[in-house]
Amino acid sequence: MFLALSDDRPRTTAEIAQRTQIPPGYLSKVLRTLSQAGLLESRRGIGGGFMLAKPPDQMSILDVLNAVDDGVNRIESCPLGSMEHPSLCAMHRMLDDVNAYIEEKFTTTTIQNVLDSAQESHPLCDPAQRPITPQIANPKRLSGPE
Repeated sequence: MFLALSDDRPRTTAEIAQRTQIPPGYLSKVLRTLSQAGLLESRRGIGGGFMLAKPPDQMSILDVLNAVDDGVNRIESCPLGSMEHPSLCAMHRMLDDVNAYIEEKFTTTTIQNVLDSAQESHPLCDPAQRPITPQIANPKRLSGPE
């Protein structure tokens, strides 16, 4: 969200970390992952940094989620591994229906949609205001060899 609000200007890891209150070490891993997925461009040198690789109205929330996590986990077989359930039971079918709805919403919602719907405050951060501290859902997912 911060990069979408950055007027197509590259932002350094330090600047992004400071404005979003994300720990720099963790942020570096996220930025690298998003770059490898083709969602961010990185530029080296003076005036370098990270910026979106495509306009925010062409980048879905699911694109970002798929890049940094396993996406939306659909339930295709009994999560308990029960041989007595060759197809999903009513409860797991209902849970998968919810996951399908979430996946569809994330697929059809762009970064720009989120920015456009923010009325009183911007999500995660606002270049003009003090950002909030985000809750990191699964920090181990992006951890790895330094």
